[in-house]
Amino acid sequence: MADGAPDLLFSTRDLLIGTATAALQIEGGDRNNNWYDWAQLPGTIADGSTPLRATDHWNRWREDTELMAQLGLQTYRLSVEWSRIEPRPGEIDTAALDRYRQELSAIREAGIVPLVSLHHFSHPSWFQGLGGWTSPHAPDLFLRLTETVVEALGDLVTDWVTINEPNVYAVQAHLFGDGPPGDRNWGSVRATLRQMAIAHCRAYHRIHELQPEAKVGFAHHARVFAPLDGRNPLHRAASTLDRALFQDLLADAMLGGRFPRLLGRQPVDVTPGPHYDYVGLNYYSRSAVRGLDDGTFPGASVNDLGWEVHPAGLVEVARDLYRRYPAPIWVTENGTADAADAFRARFVHEHLAAMVASGLPFERYYHWCFVDNWEWSDGEEPRFGIVALDYETQERTVRDSGRFLAAVICDGGVSRASYEEFVAHQTYPVGP
Repeated sequence: MADGAPDLLFSTRDLLIGTATAALQIEGGDRNNNWYDWAQLPGTIADGSTPLRATDHWNRWREDTELMAQLGLQTYRLSVEWSRIEPRPGEIDTAALDRYRQELSAIREAGIVPLVSLHHFSHPSWFQGLGGWTSPHAPDLFLRLTETVVEALGDLVTDWVTINEPNVYAVQAHLFGDGPPGDRNWGSVRATLRQMAIAHCRAYHRIHELQPEAKVGFAHHARVFAPLDGRNPLHRAASTLDRALFQDLLADAMLGGRFPRLLGRQPVDVTPGPHYDYVGLNYYSRSAVRGLDDGTFPGASVNDLGWEVHPAGLVEVARDLYRRYPAPIWVTENGTADAADAFRARFVHEHLAAMVASGLPFERYYHWCFVDNWEWSDGEEPRFGIVALDYETQERTVRDSGRFLAAVICDGGVSRASYEEFVAHQTYPVGP
């Protein structure tokens, strides 16, 4: 160890480290989207809140950018809000695009690499009125948005996420009914997945036509599906089925351009082959499977929402995706609900340690999230941020987990000193 260099438990110098957000969850002030409409319906949001105030980032973006720079973040994933950019069909709000240009310019001036998502669960009310992603016209409408955004922001952004977690969006909106429009229809699930996959494949090629140097992918939510009882053949079969239905078939369509029969015929304008420049992976938890329901193993470590904490699973799902679709791996989301900040630093430490030890080509790690934000149907209650938010005053306070992440970036890894200060004393809650 060189004089003055930190004593590292492991190095993260091969990683760009930052945080991830979604426009609707942080911006506030927009009433022209499917989630604001959904939140007006009684009983749809756990705490009765709406995304109208969120973190007020639309107005406080300078403050947040400065705070990210102070913490030394190397990269930042954000999304643009379709309902702001195209408030009515075919009508582009250049003022909204100029606002995003200002923010992206400041991010770049701070030395932070932006990664921009084009769709992150929310879209204009008018798009939802046309059927949303179940409509056969959805890919064309999304391609129009893609062209508009890339042409307007392409000199500031070269890294893109087309669509965030299409599998989560589809089951949330059309299977479990806990997101708009909540119609609980298996045919709508299939139609949504198909149209989102077509939209991604078309957008992938169009972005490269507009910007040959771009890096384009989508953020795929993958989890470990493990049988609750490994000796039970039904549990084992259900685990395999759940994994295929939830994530594998969609990965084949969106990464490989190969549409499985469940998603309908091969589109005439999608040729099988790579439709990705990196493998984007959102990873949070493991499911204990005994059927199509979701559960946890008895006595497992859990977070505030009861999700199991299982760091080894990040490597397991990444290894499987990399085997089928080799490319640099970007962990586009990974985080945990921890209002007391009692175990978040340990969560970050253990996931980073698993990544570094894996030998896989991980290039980026985006922690979810920066400031506590509006968590969809769970409202304002869950706390995922490395920065705490007082919703009433909008005051931001950096948590110890934020200081830990900043130390990891500054030191180029987890030092013995930062481990002792932030991680060593932390333990996870245990589930039933």
